[in-house]
Amino acid sequence: MDSLVSTDWLAAHLGDSGLVVLDASAHLPDARRDAREEFAAAHISGARFLDLSTLIDPDSPVPAAVPTGAQFAERMQALGVHDGDRLVIYDDSAVKTSARAWFIARMNGVKEVAILDGGLGKWRAEGRPIESGAADAGRGDFTSARGHGTVRLKAEMLANLGHLREQVVDARGRARFTGEEGDFRPNIAAGHIPGSRNLPYNLLFQHDGTFCRPQNLRRAFESSGIDLDKPVVTTCGGGVTAAVLLFALHLLGKDDVALYDGSWSEWGADPATPKETGVGA
Repeated sequence: MDSLVSTDWLAAHLGDSGLVVLDASAHLPDARRDAREEFAAAHISGARFLDLSTLIDPDSPVPAAVPTGAQFAERMQALGVHDGDRLVIYDDSAVKTSARAWFIARMNGVKEVAILDGGLGKWRAEGRPIESGAADAGRGDFTSARGHGTVRLKAEMLANLGHLREQVVDARGRARFTGEEGDFRPNIAAGHIPGSRNLPYNLLFQHDGTFCRPQNLRRAFESSGIDLDKPVVTTCGGGVTAAVLLFALHLLGKDDVALYDGSWSEWGADPATPKETGVGA
């Protein structure tokens, strides 16, 4: 199974033994949407609700940190996921939250995990099977293992300043990156990490919500000043759209990458961290 699957592919394999479809929708507070209620009203037939917004480590000092292996395993077991199952993840979110779920799953040793290209929006537009109500698949036996995916901490990001051995690319919109627009969270400074580049995540998608072709993904990174032959750390507001950049880099065959999980919600809240405004590096 490829890391990115089409609606045609999923329609042909929906119901296959060992294939689990997860709805990873989550929304920013200003969207005023309830992902759980929307899942209950309409979801891909057979899908299970991941509840991504609660799939965090509440004991971490990092805001909305990735879950521990034990926390992820418990969520998978509760959703009826077994070791060896293949996961297809989709969302119906403006911030493309399936990429965050893909990143977490790979970190925890899921060998076959894919994102549904175009998400629920494309699936529904094509008139494919939708159902409502809750989904209960019983309890699974999933066990977490060390997989692919690297998280950077604030101390590591601070150490990277000055020499920038790892290029930093920020997925937020241009106005928030430059500081022209303030953060929607209270007590968060405006601007960006010094030396970082800006590539708004929405530029990686076509009009129908599917990912751009590889040559256009490559062009988007290079146009933002990113050298794809050198390591990259992605950041954003809270570690969600940064995962979209990581997934796009994965599609380009680039895996010397890392996610700054705390992102601007951590960096911008700390008065001791240096900040820049303007167009950046």
